[in-house]
Amino acid sequence: MTKLRILTVLALLFGTVGLSAADTLQMDGTEPSASSSRPSRGETTASVESKFGVPTAKQAAVGDPPISRWEYKEFVVFFEYDRVIHAVVKR
Repeated sequence: MTKLRILTVLALLFGTVGLSAADTLQMDGTEPSASSSRPSRGETTASVESKFGVPTAKQAAVGDPPISRWEYKEFVVFFEYDRVIHAVVKR
């Protein structure tokens, strides 16, 4: 191999290693464990209700695909059909 090829291969190897590393951004006023205290994407409505209890409010599904919303004291969960698509911690 030529010197240029060796340098190119090394640059590619070290460049992709840098891309695979991830940082965690901690925002002021948030807790690191907040993501574990709310439902995860893909959970079913039955799973959410068994883990977190009955929500304080349920909004009926709207749109196509149907999106519904369950409100808990600490967070709000959005469902597409019967699966969690997003859970947001309330301020």
